[in-house]
Amino acid sequence: MNTTLQSLWQETRANDPVRARLYQVLRESIIKMVLVPGQALSEKELADIFSVSRQPVREAFIRLSEAGLVEVRPQRGTFVVKISQQAVLEARFVREAIEVAIVRLAASKGLSAEVLFELNDLLARQRSCVEFQDHDRFYGLDEAFHRTLTLGVNQQAAWKVVEEVRAHFDRVRYLSVPDSTPIDKLIEQHAQIVAAIEQRNVEAAEEAMCTHLREVLISLPDLVQRFPEMFEDQQTQSLIKEASQ
Repeated sequence: MNTTLQSLWQETRANDPVRARLYQVLRESIIKMVLVPGQALSEKELADIFSVSRQPVREAFIRLSEAGLVEVRPQRGTFVVKISQQAVLEARFVREAIEVAIVRLAASKGLSAEVLFELNDLLARQRSCVEFQDHDRFYGLDEAFHRTLTLGVNQQAAWKVVEEVRAHFDRVRYLSVPDSTPIDKLIEQHAQIVAAIEQRNVEAAEEAMCTHLREVLISLPDLVQRFPEMFEDQQTQSLIKEASQ
Protein backbone atom coordinates (compact mmCIF):
# COMPACT_ATOMS: atom_id res chain seq x y z
CA MET A 1 0.00 0.00 0.00
CA ASN A 2 2.78 2.44 0.91
CA THR A 3 4.38 2.03 -2.52
CA THR A 4 1.10 2.77 -4.28
CA LEU A 5 0.39 5.80 -2.10
CA GLN A 6 3.86 7.15 -2.73
CA SER A 7 3.55 6.58 -6.49
CA LEU A 8 0.28 8.52 -6.51
CA TRP A 9 2.01 11.26 -4.51
CA GLN A 10 4.72 11.48 -7.17
CA GLU A 11 2.04 12.03 -9.81
CA THR A 12 0.79 15.19 -8.09
CA ARG A 13 2.23 18.62 -8.89
CA ALA A 14 5.09 19.39 -6.55
CA ASN A 15 4.29 23.12 -6.57
CA ASP A 16 0.77 22.58 -5.23
CA PRO A 17 0.11 23.03 -1.48
CA VAL A 18 0.80 19.89 0.56
CA ARG A 19 -2.78 19.73 1.88
CA ALA A 20 -4.16 19.81 -1.68
CA ARG A 21 -1.77 17.07 -2.80
CA LEU A 22 -2.67 14.92 0.19
CA TYR A 23 -6.38 15.30 -0.47
CA GLN A 24 -5.92 14.37 -4.13
CA VAL A 25 -3.84 11.29 -3.32
CA LEU A 26 -6.11 10.03 -0.54
CA ARG A 27 -9.26 10.66 -2.57
CA GLU A 28 -7.84 8.75 -5.53
CA SER A 29 -6.62 5.98 -3.24
CA ILE A 30 -10.13 5.54 -1.83
CA ILE A 31 -11.70 5.54 -5.30
CA LYS A 32 -9.17 3.02 -6.63
CA MET A 33 -9.58 0.75 -3.58
CA VAL A 34 -6.00 1.21 -2.43
CA LEU A 35 -7.66 2.31 0.81
CA VAL A 36 -10.59 -0.08 1.15
CA PRO A 37 -14.05 0.52 2.65
CA GLY A 38 -13.96 0.22 6.43
CA GLN A 39 -10.18 0.64 6.67
CA ALA A 40 -8.83 2.67 9.59
CA LEU A 41 -6.60 5.62 8.68
CA SER A 42 -3.80 6.85 10.89
CA GLU A 43 -2.71 10.49 10.81
CA LYS A 44 0.74 9.55 12.03
CA GLU A 45 1.21 6.68 9.59
CA LEU A 46 0.16 8.76 6.60
CA ALA A 47 2.28 11.70 7.74
CA ASP A 48 5.26 9.34 7.90
CA ILE A 49 4.54 7.86 4.47
CA PHE A 50 4.48 11.29 2.83
CA SER A 51 7.12 12.87 5.10
CA VAL A 52 4.80 15.70 6.14
CA SER A 53 3.43 16.98 9.44
CA ARG A 54 0.15 15.67 10.81
CA GLN A 55 -1.68 18.99 10.30
CA PRO A 56 -2.15 18.73 6.49
CA VAL A 57 -3.19 15.09 6.93
CA ARG A 58 -5.82 16.23 9.43
CA GLU A 59 -7.01 18.90 6.98
CA ALA A 60 -7.24 16.31 4.20
CA PHE A 61 -9.34 14.10 6.50
CA ILE A 62 -11.75 17.01 7.05
CA ARG A 63 -12.18 17.53 3.29
CA LEU A 64 -12.64 13.81 2.71
CA SER A 65 -15.25 13.73 5.48
CA GLU A 66 -17.11 16.61 3.82
CA ALA A 67 -17.00 14.65 0.54
CA GLY A 68 -18.49 11.62 2.31
CA LEU A 69 -15.44 9.41 1.80
CA VAL A 70 -14.19 9.08 5.37
CA GLU A 71 -15.87 9.10 8.75
CA VAL A 72 -14.24 10.61 11.81
CA ARG A 73 -15.42 8.75 14.92
CA PRO A 74 -14.61 10.54 18.21
CA GLN A 75 -12.31 8.52 20.46
CA ARG A 76 -12.13 5.77 17.83
CA GLY A 77 -10.37 7.17 14.77
CA THR A 78 -10.91 7.90 11.09
CA PHE A 79 -12.24 5.25 8.72
CA VAL A 80 -12.86 4.95 4.98
CA VAL A 81 -16.63 4.86 4.62
CA LYS A 82 -18.24 1.80 3.15
CA ILE A 83 -19.89 2.24 -0.23
CA SER A 84 -23.43 3.50 0.01
CA GLN A 85 -25.62 2.12 -2.74
CA GLN A 86 -27.95 5.07 -2.26
CA ALA A 87 -25.04 7.49 -2.79
CA VAL A 88 -24.00 5.59 -5.91
CA LEU A 89 -27.50 5.74 -7.38
CA GLU A 90 -27.87 9.41 -6.53
CA ALA A 91 -24.55 10.13 -8.24
CA ARG A 92 -25.69 8.19 -11.29
CA PHE A 93 -28.92 10.21 -11.35
CA VAL A 94 -27.01 13.49 -11.30
CA ARG A 95 -24.54 12.34 -13.93
CA GLU A 96 -27.33 11.14 -16.21
CA ALA A 97 -29.23 14.42 -15.88
CA ILE A 98 -26.11 16.40 -16.80
CA GLU A 99 -24.47 14.17 -19.38
CA VAL A 100 -27.65 13.39 -21.32
CA ALA A 101 -28.12 17.15 -21.60
CA ILE A 102 -24.51 17.40 -22.78
CA VAL A 103 -24.92 14.86 -25.61
CA ARG A 104 -28.25 16.43 -26.56
CA LEU A 105 -26.46 19.73 -27.00
CA ALA A 106 -23.52 18.11 -28.81
CA ALA A 107 -25.75 16.22 -31.24
CA SER A 108 -28.10 19.11 -31.93
CA LYS A 109 -25.46 21.82 -32.41
CA GLY A 110 -22.55 19.64 -33.46
CA LEU A 111 -18.97 19.48 -32.19
CA SER A 112 -15.92 21.08 -33.73
CA ALA A 113 -13.64 18.94 -35.88
CA GLU A 114 -10.96 19.26 -33.20
CA VAL A 115 -13.20 17.89 -30.45
CA LEU A 116 -14.46 15.03 -32.63
CA PHE A 117 -10.86 14.15 -33.51
CA GLU A 118 -9.93 14.12 -29.83
CA LEU A 119 -12.90 11.90 -28.92
CA ASN A 120 -12.04 9.40 -31.66
CA ASP A 121 -8.38 9.47 -30.62
CA LEU A 122 -9.44 8.69 -27.04
CA LEU A 123 -11.52 5.79 -28.34
CA ALA A 124 -8.50 4.39 -30.19
CA ARG A 125 -6.35 4.71 -27.06
CA GLN A 126 -9.07 3.04 -24.98
CA ARG A 127 -9.18 0.10 -27.40
CA SER A 128 -5.44 -0.37 -26.94
CA CYS A 129 -6.15 -1.05 -23.25
CA VAL A 130 -8.24 -4.14 -24.04
CA GLU A 131 -5.40 -6.40 -25.19
CA PHE A 132 -3.41 -5.87 -22.00
CA GLN A 133 -6.46 -5.38 -19.74
CA ASP A 134 -4.91 -2.12 -18.58
CA HIS A 135 -7.76 -0.99 -16.35
CA ASP A 136 -6.00 1.92 -14.68
CA ARG A 137 -5.06 3.47 -18.00
CA PHE A 138 -8.57 2.88 -19.30
CA TYR A 139 -10.11 4.73 -16.38
CA GLY A 140 -7.92 7.74 -17.02
CA LEU A 141 -8.94 7.71 -20.67
CA ASP A 142 -12.58 7.20 -19.71
CA GLU A 143 -12.52 10.31 -17.53
CA ALA A 144 -10.80 12.20 -20.35
CA PHE A 145 -13.57 11.09 -22.74
CA HIS A 146 -16.38 12.45 -20.57
CA ARG A 147 -14.43 15.61 -19.75
CA THR A 148 -13.62 16.29 -23.42
CA LEU A 149 -17.25 15.82 -24.40
CA THR A 150 -18.51 18.15 -21.66
CA LEU A 151 -15.92 20.86 -22.24
CA GLY A 152 -16.46 20.44 -25.99
CA VAL A 153 -19.86 22.11 -25.59
CA ASN A 154 -18.38 24.74 -23.24
CA GLN A 155 -20.01 23.45 -20.05
CA GLN A 156 -17.16 23.81 -17.57
CA ALA A 157 -19.51 24.26 -14.59
CA ALA A 158 -21.30 21.02 -15.49
CA TRP A 159 -18.02 19.13 -15.42
CA LYS A 160 -17.22 20.49 -11.97
CA VAL A 161 -20.54 19.10 -10.71
CA VAL A 162 -19.82 15.71 -12.29
CA GLU A 163 -16.41 15.62 -10.62
CA GLU A 164 -17.97 16.37 -7.24
CA VAL A 165 -20.46 13.49 -7.37
CA ARG A 166 -18.43 10.84 -9.15
CA ALA A 167 -16.38 9.49 -6.21
CA HIS A 168 -18.94 6.92 -4.94
CA PHE A 169 -19.90 6.07 -8.52
CA ASP A 170 -16.27 5.48 -9.46
CA ARG A 171 -15.58 3.17 -6.51
CA VAL A 172 -18.22 0.82 -7.87
CA ARG A 173 -16.73 1.11 -11.36
CA TYR A 174 -13.34 0.01 -10.03
CA LEU A 175 -14.96 -3.01 -8.39
CA SER A 176 -16.97 -3.88 -11.52
CA VAL A 177 -14.06 -4.20 -13.95
CA PRO A 178 -13.21 -6.63 -15.36
CA ASP A 179 -15.52 -9.34 -13.99
CA SER A 180 -18.85 -7.48 -13.99
CA THR A 181 -18.29 -4.93 -16.75
CA PRO A 182 -15.65 -5.73 -19.41
CA ILE A 183 -13.91 -2.61 -20.66
CA ASP A 184 -14.57 -3.50 -24.30
CA LYS A 185 -18.29 -3.15 -23.55
CA LEU A 186 -17.74 0.33 -22.10
CA ILE A 187 -15.63 1.32 -25.11
CA GLU A 188 -18.35 0.18 -27.50
CA GLN A 189 -20.83 2.34 -25.58
CA HIS A 190 -18.47 5.31 -25.95
CA ALA A 191 -18.25 4.61 -29.69
CA GLN A 192 -22.04 4.59 -30.00
CA ILE A 193 -22.21 7.98 -28.25
CA VAL A 194 -19.66 9.49 -30.63
CA ALA A 195 -21.33 7.96 -33.70
CA ALA A 196 -24.71 9.41 -32.72
CA ILE A 197 -23.18 12.85 -32.21
CA GLU A 198 -21.39 12.69 -35.57
CA GLN A 199 -24.69 11.73 -37.23
CA ARG A 200 -26.40 14.59 -35.39
CA ASN A 201 -28.94 12.07 -34.08
CA VAL A 202 -30.12 13.58 -30.80
CA GLU A 203 -32.38 10.69 -29.78
CA ALA A 204 -29.69 8.07 -30.40
CA ALA A 205 -27.09 10.13 -28.53
CA GLU A 206 -29.37 10.46 -25.49
CA GLU A 207 -30.19 6.74 -25.54
CA ALA A 208 -26.52 5.76 -25.85
CA MET A 209 -25.52 7.92 -22.90
CA CYS A 210 -28.38 6.62 -20.74
CA THR A 211 -27.38 3.04 -21.52
CA HIS A 212 -23.77 3.79 -20.66
CA LEU A 213 -24.48 5.46 -17.31
CA ARG A 214 -27.05 2.83 -16.30
CA GLU A 215 -24.45 0.08 -16.60
CA VAL A 216 -23.94 0.45 -12.85
CA LEU A 217 -27.53 -0.69 -12.27
CA ILE A 218 -26.63 -3.99 -13.96
CA SER A 219 -23.37 -4.60 -12.12
CA LEU A 220 -24.35 -3.35 -8.63
CA PRO A 221 -26.34 -6.41 -7.40
CA ASP A 222 -23.49 -8.75 -8.36
CA LEU A 223 -20.93 -6.54 -6.63
CA VAL A 224 -22.94 -6.34 -3.40
CA GLN A 225 -23.20 -10.13 -3.37
CA ARG A 226 -19.48 -10.63 -4.05
CA PHE A 227 -18.18 -7.88 -1.76
CA PRO A 228 -20.80 -7.49 1.02
CA GLU A 229 -18.17 -6.21 3.46
CA MET A 230 -17.59 -3.15 1.27
CA PHE A 231 -21.20 -1.92 1.25
CA GLU A 232 -23.11 -0.27 4.07
CA ASP A 233 -26.63 -0.96 2.78
CA GLN A 234 -27.85 -4.25 1.37
CA GLN A 235 -31.30 -3.47 -0.05
CA THR A 236 -30.02 -3.68 -3.61
CA GLN A 237 -33.08 -4.69 -5.58
CA SER A 238 -35.44 -2.17 -4.00
CA LEU A 239 -32.91 0.63 -4.42
CA ILE A 240 -32.27 -0.20 -8.06
CA LYS A 241 -35.97 -0.59 -8.83
CA GLU A 242 -36.59 2.87 -7.38
CA ALA A 243 -33.62 4.35 -9.29
CA SER A 244 -34.80 2.84 -12.59
CA GLN A 245 -38.27 4.34 -12.42
